[in-house]
Amino acid sequence: MARYLGPTCKPCRRARQSLCNKKSCAYDRRPYPPGEHGRGRIRESQYQVQLREKQKARYIYGVLERQFRRYYEKAAKSRGITGTVLLQLLERRLDNIVFRSQFATTRPQARQLV
Repeated sequence: MARYLGPTCKPCRRARQSLCNKKSCAYDRRPYPPGEHGRGRIRESQYQVQLREKQKARYIYGVLERQFRRYYEKAAKSRGITGTVLLQLLERRLDNIVFRSQFATTRPQARQLV
């Protein structure tokens, strides 16, 4: 199964909140987005807000784009509110269950145990 191998706190800074379970996250030291123009850009479009929330969910659960899209399609086909069903599907993942039951301290560690 594929996973994100890049910098662990860069998505935290991009989402403008601490998403990792570290005591000293890079977002705490530099609370602005990464990159040359990170401190600029204040006004956001509705699309940017929705995209950031999707990316946040992807990063929290450790799912790449293609797998996330498949979860979304599965949630869209089922009955109920799509967003709620999508989060239920993500919460049912085995690595997430191991993390929630506190057998592992982080989601990557839970994924390794699985």
